[in-house]
Amino acid sequence: MSTPDPSTPAAPARCRSRSRFNPRILIAFIAGIALAGGVAALAHGSSACGWGHGALMSGNPSPAEVSAHVDHMLKHLYVEIDATDAQKAQIGPLVQQAVTDLLPLHAQLQAARTQALQGLTQPSVDRAALETARQAHLQLADQASKRFVQLVADVGDVLTPQQRTALADHLKKLHGLGA
Repeated sequence: MSTPDPSTPAAPARCRSRSRFNPRILIAFIAGIALAGGVAALAHGSSACGWGHGALMSGNPSPAEVSAHVDHMLKHLYVEIDATDAQKAQIGPLVQQAVTDLLPLHAQLQAARTQALQGLTQPSVDRAALETARQAHLQLADQASKRFVQLVADVGDVLTPQQRTALADHLKKLHGLGA
């Protein structure tokens, strides 16, 4: 082991110590990303579990089909987190409203992708169209991210700390992040 060079200034205390790192923040962040991925997958016609049902695979599901699929996914989630009937009555509408809010963003994202492809396939690359599509994509991603965070916080408020841990564990397994 080498001795530190006395001419090198010591790192600030905030850089030296990681003791202020809260693992719950990491778990909440991972859970948020996983939940966001699940809702985004619904908008794209599949589920967070990697499977889809009927018209959901077509990429153009009806609102009723999406609602039924969300209900099906929630039933599995409720078992994993041992949700009470009162919690189920609160969580279901929260998730359904988030999906309803996010589905229009999917159509807007498809329009931005179409615009980017059109800009790319012109006789000369339409850089302005590509940039406009990029900006639209970032704006949509920001809107979706904000809505996902709101959903995660709303659902988290309904759950006990133990249930939030169970949810995080389930989502980590679901997305191959270990147990």
